[in-house]
Amino acid sequence: MGVRQISVFLENKSGQLAHICRIIADAGINMKALNIAETSDYGVVRLITDKPDLTVRVLSDEGLVCRCTDVVAISVPDVPGGLADVLELIARKNISIEYMYSMMGNDGKSHAVMVFQTEEPSEVFAKAGLDVLCGKDIGISEA
Repeated sequence: MGVRQISVFLENKSGQLAHICRIIADAGINMKALNIAETSDYGVVRLITDKPDLTVRVLSDEGLVCRCTDVVAISVPDVPGGLADVLELIARKNISIEYMYSMMGNDGKSHAVMVFQTEEPSEVFAKAGLDVLCGKDIGISEA
């Protein structure tokens, strides 16, 4: 099972992020990662949760506009230069990245997890020698 990211489009006004976090919490969903991109008029909240299908359903039921996309999650050694090594390998392999953000690994100690939005399939990252994670590796419970 791959890693799916939920993008939620929000009007840029006070309380919107708290509102979606409350909806998710009340549905018993655990957030694994959160990233926010904004302009003066709207924001895009990118989430990884343990139950992506349920997340989309409960947010949509509240009238929020959501989209689910596949992303690539890579384990990065939690050492000085760990991320630099990963990014240099990605650059050498000419893998195009649209954006990236981080999340905690399941144990929060031995490695970090970087999430990449790219048009490349996860197999390209694996063939480059990177440690590609599946949903189960980062605590996603939905099949």
